[in-house]
This record gives sequence, C-alpha cells and structure tokens, in this order.
Amino acid sequence: MTTQAKICGLKTPETIHAAVQAGVDHIGLVFFPKSPRNVSIEEAAMLASRIPSNVNIVGLFVEPDDQLIDRVLEAVPLDIIQLHGKEPVERVVQIKQRTGRQVMKAIGIREAEDLEAVSQYEPVVDWLLLDAKPPKDATLPGGNAIAFDWTLLEGKSFSKPWMLAGGLTPDNVQTAIRMTGAPCVDASSGLEDAPGEKSPHKIREFMKAVKSA
Repeated sequence: MTTQAKICGLKTPETIHAAVQAGVDHIGLVFFPKSPRNVSIEEAAMLASRIPSNVNIVGLFVEPDDQLIDRVLEAVPLDIIQLHGKEPVERVVQIKQRTGRQVMKAIGIREAEDLEAVSQYEPVVDWLLLDAKPPKDATLPGGNAIAFDWTLLEGKSFSKPWMLAGGLTPDNVQTAIRMTGAPCVDASSGLEDAPGEKSPHKIREFMKAVKSA
C-alpha cells in the first residue's frame, strides 16, 4: 500500500506548487499566531485556491474558539480540521458536529504511556496524528524538529487512519515508515531552510523518499 504524505505549514505559492507537483496528498495551513508557519485567513484563502481538489486542505488550530473556526471556514475550504492543542474529547466532538468537517486530533508521544490517550480520541475522530511531545520549555505544540521513539509503535494498529509526525526529513522518512507502518507521514520543520521557510527542494526530496519507501 502506498504511503500518503502531508506537508504542513506551507506559506507561499511556490511551495504549494512544489508540493502539488511532487504528489502530496494533504497540505496543512497553520492558524496559530505563535507559529512561524502561521498564515492570515486572507493568505490561506489565496493559497487554498492553488490547491487542486484531489489534495486535502488541512487547517491546523490550537484550542480554537468557534469564532476563529467559523471565520476560517467562510474563506478557506478546509477538508480536515487538525486540533493540535489540549482539546478534550468533548470539544473535539463539538467541533466535528458543528462544522461537519473531518477532524484530526494530534497526540503527543514521548513514552509508551502517552499512547493511552489514543483510546480516548479514537472513537470520535476521523484521523489521529501521532506527533513527538514537545519539550517542556517549547512554545509550540508541534513543529519542533524532534522525533519520538518509533519502536513504541511497532506492532500497533488503530481503527482510524493515522499520520506519523515529528522530526521527519527526506533522510529519515523511509526508516520511519518501515518501523511504524504509518499509512501517512506528516512533515513540517524537517523541510525548512529556516523556521517557517519551506524549501521546494526538500519538499521534492521528501516526496521522492516517501514514494520509494
């Protein structure tokens, strides 16, 4: 089975074009002001207009209120709402019912016990995102260029589609796929020349590695 790929935090038409041309399956737009990958709603609408219908547009939010989600959805045709904060199960359900969109919940992993949260969210989400838990002093819940111990996922299976994130690069993504069996991989900081500045070359190299995994 071919592994899917998501590239998160794209901010320019040039990088959108590189990702689409390389065969990406999901493109993530970040709506979180603290992130160097944050885009305004106007910028996101412009970028979304360049994404073909066969590529999912994912909106990344961190504990958003209804007003923000509504404002984004009015302008940007999101396919998936990615929740990357400490949203409780009840809030995830509420957002899914309110918007009618697919919802993905990010779960931070550092040790085996962290996987216990999966069973809480698995029944209510459309996607799971297993990401490296941020360092204690981190200001961002993801995109911190760190990986977790992939052996924690060996032999694991889930009832919902899931993505593997955290420190993925063109150089290590094949190993990550081989060790975890991830049906989809999600890269952000590992494809950048500087925080928030994606490299079209690294995007192409990442997609080449995924496709030949």
